Amino acid sequence: MEGLLEIDQNIYTFINSGMSNGFFDTILVPLRHKLFWIPLYLYLLSFIIINYKKTAILVLVGIVLTILISDGMSSQLIKKSIKRTRPCHQAELKPISRVPCSSGYSFTSSHATNHFALGTYFFLLFSFFKHRWLFFLWAAIIGFAQIYVGVHYPGDVIAGSLLGLLIGGLTFFIYQKMIQILSSAEPIA
Repeated sequence: MEGLLEIDQNIYTFINSGMSNGFFDTILVPLRHKLFWIPLYLYLLSFIIINYKKTAILVLVGIVLTILISDGMSSQLIKKSIKRTRPCHQAELKPISRVPCSSGYSFTSSHATNHFALGTYFFLLFSFFKHRWLFFLWAAIIGFAQIYVGVHYPGDVIAGSLLGLLIGGLTFFIYQKMIQILSSAEPIA
């Protein structure tokens, strides 16, 4: 276990300090902020309402469920159980803090958990979309940014990503079951 933690710290230092450059500073800091993505969220919301019509409410319930489960699992359950200190509070790592360092815990990355959960849900929902892999790229960039800005170790992001994949798959499964129940309950015309 000690060896894994050392590898995690070494990769963190490489990404946070070794990859430091003005381009990443300019791009990655805003990309990890929730307000940056409001245009995407509004587009997805309007797309769902326009294209899913009768089942749009179930799609939106699935999204809300995804967020509630992923954030609850990461922020409330896992972080408060593991209590791993954020790397930006570890002076011996000489972290470059590009954003304010939260007083909360590090493991798992809630950004990674939430975005991979949503990315998985959207990936499965939009099966017709040729470039749906972009949802995973979106989540991965946000996860990488969390390491780069100094608030998470790579292990936090990897664990959060895996948890998000599971949660997104679970909530999409629940969505599908809701659709099946709704369609079997409709009267035959």
